[in-house]
Amino acid sequence: MIQDLARAPDLSAFLARRPGAKPSLDLLVTGARCAACLGKIERETAGLPGVATSRLNLTTGKLTVAFDSRATADPGAVLATLERLGYRASPYDPGLASEARDREGRRLVLCLAVAAFGAMNTMMFSVPLWAGLFGQELGPASRLVMQWWCALVATPCALYAGRPFFESAWRSLRARRSNMDVPISIGVLLTLGISFSETLLRGRDAYFDAAVSLVFLLLIGRWLDHQLKARARSAAADLLALQAPSAAVLDAEGHEHRRPLTDIAVGERLVVRPGDRIPVDGRVESGLAELDMSLLTGETRPVAMGAGQVCRAGAVNLSGLLVLTALAQSEHSSLAAVARLVEAGAQSKSKYVRLADRAAQIYVPVVHGAAILTFAAGWLLLGLGPREALLRAVAVLIITCPCALGLAVPAVQVAASGRLFRRGVLVKSGAALERLAQVNHVVFDKTGVLTQGRPQLTDAPASTVAIAAPLARASRHPLARALAEAAGPGPTADEVIEHPGQGVEGRIAGRTARLGRAAFVGVPSAPGPETELWFGFDGDTKIRFGFSDRLRADAVETVAALKAMGLTVEVLSGDTPDAVARCAEAVGVSQRRAGLTPADKAEAIAALQSGGHRVLMVGDGLNDAAALARADASMAPGSALDASQNAADLVFSGDSLGSVVEALRIARRARQLALENFGFAALYNMAAAPAAMLGLINPFLAALAMSGSSLVVTLNALRLRTRS
Repeated sequence: MIQDLARAPDLSAFLARRPGAKPSLDLLVTGARCAACLGKIERETAGLPGVATSRLNLTTGKLTVAFDSRATADPGAVLATLERLGYRASPYDPGLASEARDREGRRLVLCLAVAAFGAMNTMMFSVPLWAGLFGQELGPASRLVMQWWCALVATPCALYAGRPFFESAWRSLRARRSNMDVPISIGVLLTLGISFSETLLRGRDAYFDAAVSLVFLLLIGRWLDHQLKARARSAAADLLALQAPSAAVLDAEGHEHRRPLTDIAVGERLVVRPGDRIPVDGRVESGLAELDMSLLTGETRPVAMGAGQVCRAGAVNLSGLLVLTALAQSEHSSLAAVARLVEAGAQSKSKYVRLADRAAQIYVPVVHGAAILTFAAGWLLLGLGPREALLRAVAVLIITCPCALGLAVPAVQVAASGRLFRRGVLVKSGAALERLAQVNHVVFDKTGVLTQGRPQLTDAPASTVAIAAPLARASRHPLARALAEAAGPGPTADEVIEHPGQGVEGRIAGRTARLGRAAFVGVPSAPGPETELWFGFDGDTKIRFGFSDRLRADAVETVAALKAMGLTVEVLSGDTPDAVARCAEAVGVSQRRAGLTPADKAEAIAALQSGGHRVLMVGDGLNDAAALARADASMAPGSALDASQNAADLVFSGDSLGSVVEALRIARRARQLALENFGFAALYNMAAAPAAMLGLINPFLAALAMSGSSLVVTLNALRLRTRS
């Protein structure tokens, strides 16, 4: 497919151009698995003439290449470069990308099942070879039969299950490069080859069980990595799903028609009724309504909108009919811009180079060199003969196979994820645990994180609440709902009329009553420290109801615990300055910023990172999604918007903020265990490789040692599950 695209006469149709941005090309790249692949792809494509930037998201496989200008853009050169590097690519399509990932996951499961079947059944024939049968050692004829049965079972299983490694190694070699799958593939194939040679020559030992067991252990690490990546996707897609699928458009004659959102053009007139979501950014032409902007700004108080004001896509119309003039198409709306910020943050996360990937860059040339040196020295210098020299070289490849290295991080991640899950925290990105362990600055959103995220009636007598409740039950306003919830079930007012942006009017027991803004009820308006509603009958005393968003029960304790761990804490919120100041002072946080947009929050996170901070973002609203994606690590409560949960690395359930402290402690412990595993893997290879090179270990013992090293790092990781 690459070749067809690269030879196409005109690829300009694949270029995307957004207002104020450079032309860009989005590609789906398959086969990139580690930071070494990422660095190679970004470096080679960014070096092409006319290319401004190149960013690859390892989690989604999306490569975004920005060009200096449309005139200098050459998508064909990008595709040709990827082909030369050994990676398949095609124009990015979210549906096709999801299908490809699902296909890869199914393939890994199938390969893992085949390898498990092969390993178990090969052992059935290989155990008698090493331990005897019914207490007696097998004779030459019986040994030969058992060896051929091992070959019959292990060979097809190892060749089939090892395809992910073989294909990756072949693509790398075709591009005249090497990756970690090259020595793995060579080790498996040479083990099978030497086993067949030993069987045909009536040798005593064959190593079919080692070959298939090696593939099985390596596939476990590959499958774990695939599963952890699968949890980190779809945040941007969930954001875009908040857009209305269609919009009501007014034609020149004033007739209303429903049209798909993608067909809405700038300048068209749109109708938005109460309960509908604003489809695209637009300016109010006529009408008056209150909008729920909490998902966009974190502001709990509804915002009144009238003629001439700009409404942002994603807000919900609570009351009143609005006629808007579209200011942007759906792909250029505020909601789409937040989705792009989330995706950009995920791409920046993929730049994180894990320790295993850095070790892999050293591993490949060292192991190749050691195996070649062993073979050459044994044959040419020690006079061992090609057969014995090859056995030693194969033993080196097997004993240094990076099973322990490959399991060092995934095993710890799985153990840490399991422990956090038992404490109500879902870990969606294994790599985030390592980033979380390095955090030195914690950023909280206010609404829904430090606070409970919903207005609650404060200190109102039950008798007055009961009087106003019938009118509150007839309104969809969030404050009226809170009042009705406090009153409980009961009758509803009659002849109810909703006054957009003002309040609700109706008759209770035959008397006219109003519930809403102070001026609407007949009271001079005066700003207070709380959100409020006023209620009153015509010609009677007016009653004020105050509402507040209460702090989570353990917010103060959580902030204190974070400070005790040596972390600095800050509050970033889209709420009003007064509300943010009160909340921050109550929990003991001196650093705070208010009135921030989604882009402002993401920029604030980036500024903190530029200043040397490693940032943990804890947020729950749509206005937090971009900041969650941009931060080094991120958490969201289970009550958060789906898009925020998907942009976050960890999601905690319940009302306790103590999960943030617990996650940090477990992440730090997990990092310590991962480093211990790396240290063990390094010491193991330093001791085992020379032993194999000297002929002290044959391929079978090498396979046992390799399996033992994998078992050690796994057991070490399980210590995390048992510690209190």
